[in-house]
Amino acid sequence: FIDESHVTIPQLQGMYHGDRSRKETLVEYGFRLPSALDNRPLKFEEFEERVGQVVYVSATPGDYELEKAQGQVAEQIIRPTGLMDPEVEVRPADGQVEDLYWEIKKRAQRGERVLVTTLTKRMAEDLTDYYRERGLKVRYMHSEVDTLERVEILRDLRLGKFDCLIGINLLREGLDLPEVSLVAILDADKEGFLRSERALIQTFGRAARNVNGRVILYADTITQSMARAIQETERRRRIQAEYNRRHGITPETVKKQITDILSSIYEADYFTVPVSEREEAEQLSPKEMRKRIEQLRREMKEAARRLEFERAAEIRDRIKALEERLLQLEVPVEERRLKARRLKRA
Repeated sequence: FIDESHVTIPQLQGMYHGDRSRKETLVEYGFRLPSALDNRPLKFEEFEERVGQVVYVSATPGDYELEKAQGQVAEQIIRPTGLMDPEVEVRPADGQVEDLYWEIKKRAQRGERVLVTTLTKRMAEDLTDYYRERGLKVRYMHSEVDTLERVEILRDLRLGKFDCLIGINLLREGLDLPEVSLVAILDADKEGFLRSERALIQTFGRAARNVNGRVILYADTITQSMARAIQETERRRRIQAEYNRRHGITPETVKKQITDILSSIYEADYFTVPVSEREEAEQLSPKEMRKRIEQLRREMKEAARRLEFERAAEIRDRIKALEERLLQLEVPVEERRLKARRLKRA
């Protein structure tokens, strides 16, 4: 399986050439031996030879995947929640900043969030400053913002600490924000990578987790990319609406728990290594150890009840380590007590 294949495949294709380009310069000027060129990623052709059968997964598959699939494409358009792709509306680019201000304000009053995409970092920052001066709670996010800070920004957006997030190319794949009911795309008619058909569809998808999801494209003309993206979204909406009508489904906003994202190893740049059984045993007093053993026993039984036998075995090993340490601590105490009794008798 290759997930988000429209992004992953170009990355795989570019790995060899990027590595080669960097190392050739180092070898040419004597900073590396020529043998450094042998330590390299696979060429894309070599990768293809090794993988065998592949399933490409993407909301916007690229030309390569479609060609390889030879017509064997399965669409997953229907969502369990009954949610449909967002409505898409095109508005004039003239006066887009003022029009967007009122749209953000309207959503903020309803307790919903807004994502805005611009073409440049400077515009994202200037727009943020302007809206802040007018009383809106807005933040921006682009490539110069640290990874950890990005995660915190997205969490704060969901928690409602601010109402609108302005970005460039980071508000796309994998961003699951059910609270977002509006995605606004400024200068949508400026053809290029950030406004291609696939980029637009991916950006539209950020509003597809909310029952009130809507997309506003600010543009003076409708480009071919815009037209194709809107046409594809409307096609999906028709299929979804018909399915919901036929099965009596009422769309519902995704309900997703807001967790401390930084605690996840998949999202964070680092994670806290759990203490070993030995370290844990050395840090606790005998009284704390007994409490911990009882707690772990309950966790072990619960894990076994849920058929999580590997976790239950790990907990069992921790209990064993704690019991051994507890025995070591308590034996000297008993010996001292026996000595004291003997002295009293003497």
